Amino acid sequence: MKWSRLPIREFDAFAADWDRVSATSAAAAPFMRSIFMRPLLRQFSLGNETIIAGYKGGRPVVAAIVQRTRLGMWQTFQPSQLPLGAIVFDRDLDSALVFTDLLKQSPGVALALGVTQLDPIIAPRPAEQACLQTLDYIDTAWVDVAGSFDDYWNARGKNLRHNIRKQRSKLDEQGIALRLEVLKRPQHVAQALVDYGNLESAGWKAGGGTAIHPDNAQGRFYREMLEAYCAEGRARIYRLWFGESVAAIDLCIASDDTLVVLKTTYDEKQQGYSPAFLMRHAAFIDLFAEGVIRRIEFYGRIMDWHKRWTDNGRTLYHVNCYRSTWVPQLISSLARMRKAPPPTTAEQP
Repeated sequence: MKWSRLPIREFDAFAADWDRVSATSAAAAPFMRSIFMRPLLRQFSLGNETIIAGYKGGRPVVAAIVQRTRLGMWQTFQPSQLPLGAIVFDRDLDSALVFTDLLKQSPGVALALGVTQLDPIIAPRPAEQACLQTLDYIDTAWVDVAGSFDDYWNARGKNLRHNIRKQRSKLDEQGIALRLEVLKRPQHVAQALVDYGNLESAGWKAGGGTAIHPDNAQGRFYREMLEAYCAEGRARIYRLWFGESVAAIDLCIASDDTLVVLKTTYDEKQQGYSPAFLMRHAAFIDLFAEGVIRRIEFYGRIMDWHKRWTDNGRTLYHVNCYRSTWVPQLISSLARMRKAPPPTTAEQP
């Protein structure tokens, strides 16, 4: 295999090769495409990342974005908006060899490489080796869209089904119309994000400064990215209305048959009506009836509410690669030293 390294500022020129690799390696991850990575890098890159690419017979088969975390230590680019680490490779390659080769190709004296948030259905988890360790990250959930919605719904727990019926009845009794919009056009994205930001800013995220706003990096990223996916017919923004008020929003992107729910928010003042659950129920009815999407991915840590919608779960993982067996021993020793209390000194007379 022949390797090349490029500074991150050249990602736009490299994008076609990135997409050639992702098309053969990440069919289940619609966010592993250049139209996601470009705006992500524009808003969240530090500018010091490196693109590493491997080629066989002139064809790109490996691509990764890495950044140095400290002297001799590298890690795949991993902002919170990206569900998996920034690496794609041909599904026919041995994942352990890919990771160890990437370490060798990392700039400078690379002693260790952390490959973050890997999905075993895309990158099979390699066996432990002396210089390669794997660590559990989180368990994540998905829904298989198979058969009829009625069959799927009847297999859910009684509490979920009762809750949905109860909330819909409460809204009907109060004369509040429930309406789900599915927005798919680029011109709808800006207002949908304003609505999303308004719901977030009125909730608990307002205090942490992480809410989406048109003028912050979060808002700029999601607008550019979602408009690009909408232009390809690969985005869906679910917006649930209670009468004339927006009650909940899902931001989603899709590949040919997989939908990923990237972000969800709801009106916390309406929490007693379970707006996020009502939105998901209506969206799932639509998805089962449509018959195009076969898999709904959440890519977040499994919570109790996930378990109400699905019994499916799998473990995402990290990989640490080391140049030599003494490197993890050195890292452990340094970590212990950092945690140790400072040495005491005798009082001066």
